Amino acid sequence: MTVLITGASSGIGRAFATAFAARGTDVALVARRADRLEALAADLRARHGVAAHAVPSDLSVPGVGGDLRDAMATRGLRVTGLVNNAGFASFGPFVDGDPAHLAREVAVDVGAPVQLTAAFLPSLVAAGGGFVINVASMAAYVPTPRMAVYGAAKAFVLSFTEALWAETRGTGVTVFAVSPGATSTEFNAVVGTDDATAGARMRRPEDVVATALAHLDRRDPGPSVIDGRGNRLGAAAGRFLTRRAAVRLMDRISDPARRHATAGR
Repeated sequence: MTVLITGASSGIGRAFATAFAARGTDVALVARRADRLEALAADLRARHGVAAHAVPSDLSVPGVGGDLRDAMATRGLRVTGLVNNAGFASFGPFVDGDPAHLAREVAVDVGAPVQLTAAFLPSLVAAGGGFVINVASMAAYVPTPRMAVYGAAKAFVLSFTEALWAETRGTGVTVFAVSPGATSTEFNAVVGTDDATAGARMRRPEDVVATALAHLDRRDPGPSVIDGRGNRLGAAAGRFLTRRAAVRLMDRISDPARRHATAGR
């Protein structure tokens, strides 16, 4: 029994790996940075006595789902849980974006979760158990100017996952999405600006994972869960806004010039 976790080298992915290992569950750690994966795998083996496998992989590559399924089979590993966590964002007006970078963003944030779920879900259904956890975002709940691709990608992940939740009812497989808000990870560093989280109060990766695992442990978990009371209240309040009002509000919130001017007062 092995849980495969993407984006496991840092942040929420690393916290998932640590939490599962602490439960005595073997893990397969997937990310691009082999050195970080090897160090984490060694640490988890030493601290928790589990089998921890470092599996370096570029999730933007076409066919990565099948490649990872084959890699697990070659290692003799039976994947009983999948955490699609890997993702990254870009910040700024879409018109200024680099097309190649945006294409990779879509490949990692949208393509990889679909490919990996397609690769591993059939065996979970056939076995009558296991789980798929897809990491969405609060950005999934409203269009996000200056992060248009990221917000749309996470909206896809949320919709995709909730649909699969309905499709897999009665199979014994648990499928749901967890949506973090601003979280203290390398997210802003990868994006290249703290404006990506608009000065929001940060939660810890461990908080997000605790929310996800508490949901996983429920007798009948729903199709999605939001991390953090403030985020849940924000999502609920957003339902009372028109689409026009919601996107204009997000435009104001994500405007660096407005935020920095307000902070300087």
